[in-house]
Amino acid sequence: MSLSNFAELEILDHIFGVGAWTPGTLYMCLCTADPTDAGTGAAMNEVTDAGAYARVDISGCFGTAAAAGTISNDAAITFPEATDSWGTVTHFAICDSDTHGAGNMVLHGALTQSKTISSGDTPRFSIGEFDLAAD
Repeated sequence: MSLSNFAELEILDHIFGVGAWTPGTLYMCLCTADPTDAGTGAAMNEVTDAGAYARVDISGCFGTAAAAGTISNDAAITFPEATDSWGTVTHFAICDSDTHGAGNMVLHGALTQSKTISSGDTPRFSIGEFDLAAD
């Protein structure tokens, strides 16, 4: 997992008291290539806004505090059923907007295993399957 350039600046400002940052509601996004630290809510290789794709609200999915540098989902994260091909998903991003192509990317990372999403597929991360590690 990597923080976006946006989040790094917000955290530094917050730590040193020159700004306050509370991300608000966060949404998981699926990406077909590495979003990179420079990615934004508008430019991060997100799945095309078609075929019923939508960002997923992850409020309450991480209810247990991080331990040993890791946090895991303790609720399932389920995307809508694809009504068309979404391509091959290789990465994820977390954003502060539910609107495709909007908001700020907060963090991102590679999936352990790429997945081709076809019509009829329902992408899902079961409980404990989505782990984020900070170092």
